[in-house]
Amino acid sequence: MSRGFWVGRRVFLTGHTGFKGGWLALALHHAGARVSGYATDPPTEPSLFAVARVASLLSNHTIADIRNAEALGVALRAASPEIVFHLAAQSLVRESYRNPVETYAVNVFGSVNLLETVRGCSSVRAVVNVTSDKCYENVGTGRAHGEADALGGHDPYSSSKACAELVTSAYRDSFLAAQGVTVATARAGNVIGGGDWASDRLVPDFLRALDAGRAASIRHPDAIRPWQHVLEPVSAYLLLAQALVEQGVARAGAWNFGPDEAEACTVSWMLDRLTAQRPHARWERDVGCHPHEAPRLMLNSAKARKELGWQPHWDVAEAVDRTLEWHDAWRRGDDMRALSLEQIEAHRQPVSA
Repeated sequence: MSRGFWVGRRVFLTGHTGFKGGWLALALHHAGARVSGYATDPPTEPSLFAVARVASLLSNHTIADIRNAEALGVALRAASPEIVFHLAAQSLVRESYRNPVETYAVNVFGSVNLLETVRGCSSVRAVVNVTSDKCYENVGTGRAHGEADALGGHDPYSSSKACAELVTSAYRDSFLAAQGVTVATARAGNVIGGGDWASDRLVPDFLRALDAGRAASIRHPDAIRPWQHVLEPVSAYLLLAQALVEQGVARAGAWNFGPDEAEACTVSWMLDRLTAQRPHARWERDVGCHPHEAPRLMLNSAKARKELGWQPHWDVAEAVDRTLEWHDAWRRGDDMRALSLEQIEAHRQPVSA
């Protein structure tokens, strides 16, 4: 990634009040971009967006729903961006079982609204739609999923992200390619990191229980996931967007961004790593009935490594350590924007001048 590429670059980012969107906004600002954000209010209290004071780093900050096509169009045209990152989503599997209609409306028609709005904005040169590693049809073979594998999804969330992939492909082929807009989708593995307070996610649930002095309730300790620090996919999105602008259609399409396959580990391994550093922490297995969740999920990211030169910088152990470092600093009342930017700088890939 070229350091100079992002300086002064106009970027439109949906979902900037969320966990991953907040980190991406910070990384874009750190790289010198002019960022306009569009999202609903932060989904949690507290939030990374609030404690790192992300709003004050933005050129424009619009609070509105991705389902509001008119408001989205006004904000996008006002920003006149060259690059669009689409992260606004309903991002929780278990929430999708509780509210499937809203999940499809946000994740599918939100993508339609974004891409349709891009059609009418002549400044846009590249779009990165962030979907999910769960967009694949997971039939339990244990094999790491590659970009050519079939899309699908047992639960509404996974299915909605597969639908978003199809929507993006259709808009790219039917409209945007002819307008000179290069479009890609990004499918990242499970992310952890400071500033995530979402429900029904392993590390936030663990830290909430730790802070409350109770045992964390864990549903599937034997499940395997491609865990990685949030800055791994964030750096990948930046690299991919630059490639879309500089190399054009050769970099359009779908991209996986996950850890080395050997790094995929069980929930219980993650818990062991967490409790090794917090010996007073406890966890227990939740033996209740729960909606279906895939027991094993891994990504094959060979394409990104070969064609983009992307690779993870922090292994899963360091990802856990950096997450705990951030959480401890927040508990002390430290300057969380400063620490977040320090972690971004520590993670930053070697760059050309």
